[in-house]
Amino acid sequence: MNITIDVNNFMMEQIGEEHGLRRPELNGLVPRVRSIHAGLQEARKNGAIGFYDLPQQDITGVQQAADAIAEKFDTLVVLGIGGSSLGPRALMSALRHPLHNMLDREKRGKRPRIFFLDNVDPDSHQALLDILDLKTTCFSAISKSGTTAETNAQFLIFVDRLKKELGDKWTEHLVLTTDRKKGNFRKIADDEGIQNFEIPGNVGGRFSVYTPVGLLPAAVAGIDISALLAGASAMAERCQSDDLWENPAYLNAACHYLMDVRKGKTMAVMMSYSDGLLNVADWFRQLWAESLGKRKSIEGKDVFVGPTPIKALGVTDQHSQLQLYAEGPNNKVFNILRVEEFNQSLAIPKGYDDMPDIAYLSGHDMGELLRAERDATMFSLTRRQRPNCSITLPKVTEETVGQLLYMLEVQTAVSGGLYNIDPFDQPGVEMSKQFTYGLLGRQGFEEKKQEMDSTKPGKDDLVL
Repeated sequence: MNITIDVNNFMMEQIGEEHGLRRPELNGLVPRVRSIHAGLQEARKNGAIGFYDLPQQDITGVQQAADAIAEKFDTLVVLGIGGSSLGPRALMSALRHPLHNMLDREKRGKRPRIFFLDNVDPDSHQALLDILDLKTTCFSAISKSGTTAETNAQFLIFVDRLKKELGDKWTEHLVLTTDRKKGNFRKIADDEGIQNFEIPGNVGGRFSVYTPVGLLPAAVAGIDISALLAGASAMAERCQSDDLWENPAYLNAACHYLMDVRKGKTMAVMMSYSDGLLNVADWFRQLWAESLGKRKSIEGKDVFVGPTPIKALGVTDQHSQLQLYAEGPNNKVFNILRVEEFNQSLAIPKGYDDMPDIAYLSGHDMGELLRAERDATMFSLTRRQRPNCSITLPKVTEETVGQLLYMLEVQTAVSGGLYNIDPFDQPGVEMSKQFTYGLLGRQGFEEKKQEMDSTKPGKDDLVL
């Protein structure tokens, strides 16, 4: 089952010349796209970019470790932030029972409950501590650099609790995923003899869903990671072409780029018409924002580019945001995630025949209602000249989700080339990290705290 992408509602034939694209505009990008493709493939060949080749990896060790964790533990807690959490969380919500953690162990397929801790809110952490049995809990801590403040704080808290409750056996309850050779987690893993997995040096965090970052928690939960990678591999084949009109990732990237720079559509909404795929939209927000939001071009010139990604859920957000989307500023493009066949069918029974506003629903089912609202929203957006495309999954399975995430990664990489920026760095994030280090007294960052202190206003006149 191949996913499909439909960009017809980006074109002037559907939404008019003012807001729609013309085929000659897209054809004008063909030489650039071919050049970008060649550059990306060369970087891939030279080992500079690693995410492309992850679908072909050997996952035997990951699967064996996941099965051992599932047999020994009742709960897995994933400690990580950003790409270390958003990817595996997206897989979990898409491909497991929506209330997986509330099912008993038998109904979970004898797989553990999975909790993700990414933020550092103390209330959330204490709440989880209140319900965990540490004797039956495994912690998967993920940090490529080993300097991630949030993950290190979590690590210190849970290691302390494990040592106090389990004594010398505390290391048996930990798995570390980190860099192959360097960093604090690498040293800890080697010194303490903690089971560990490697993040390839040429794969950044937001592109790491097909490394052990995403695969280990997914496999622990019972997701078929072989099928997931088979789906990614199938999409990789489709994305081998340098032909804009044959490569789904390239076509969508080109449409989004032109919508931004020529039509003023500076925001990209991903609206999922599936509860399970909402976290895919959340994962996409980081992928798009951190990769494409850049101040400097490849040549080092100030360009300040990047569309703003927004996540939304259909039909929920039809009742909270659609009014703005339909009649507010026409500065957005819409990516509609469509699912043709849901895993469950829930019929709407007959009732209240004397009330036409209710009775008309009888004989339909919930999936049919959701699809009708989705299609009606897309038609409504199109009639109002709001550019939208649809990405359709025949069904939400490991194979189709594997295709979807891989396509979006490739789309992001080629978009970086179109914007003439580096989609694989994130210098804007580093400044905030450094000021945080200064505030918390990390050695070597004292001047950052001094810089913050020196810029405080003399009076709090504007604090009420």
